Amino acid sequence: MTDADAPSPEARRPRPQYGEYATPEEQRARIRQPAPEQRAPSMPPPQTPRPVVAPAIRTARPRLLDRVVTLVLLGYGLVMVVTSIPTFVDYGVYAGQLLSILGLDVSLSDPAAGRGYGIAAAVVLAVLWLAAALLSWMSLARRRLTWWIPLVAGVVANLVTGVILTVPLMNDPAVWSALTERLGGTG
Repeated sequence: MTDADAPSPEARRPRPQYGEYATPEEQRARIRQPAPEQRAPSMPPPQTPRPVVAPAIRTARPRLLDRVVTLVLLGYGLVMVVTSIPTFVDYGVYAGQLLSILGLDVSLSDPAAGRGYGIAAAVVLAVLWLAAALLSWMSLARRRLTWWIPLVAGVVANLVTGVILTVPLMNDPAVWSALTERLGGTG
């Protein structure tokens, strides 16, 4: 077989089935799309959409407000913890103040019995504030909405410490008697 008898390179490769070897002009002619230079001037060339900057500006302001509110709530909580701990530890003074606010002229039978409850309430209050501060810090680092964390922690802390501090008052017979007389019951 001589070079003249050998098939041409086009004959040796397989026949294209789906236009793999078509030139761009042949492809445009087949799909009936004009060349870019032949398009009408009224139709602008396709452009990629530009990124919108406005949402980033809108989200920056609420995040700043969220940080400020979170830090203010944590600061207020810290002040409450620092001022409440000495009062809770000296449970006799706390109970006296609470009973005078309620308008009861009575004192605890055994003020020392409530000291453990006061210390427990102070520890719970401090631990809940620390947990709120840690969770808030982690949430702020992730750029999540955070203001609700110290708020919920404050509500939970008030409920839990309120229950803890009420137990010795309700177990004291003198206080219980004064409360039932005040409410119109028999004691």
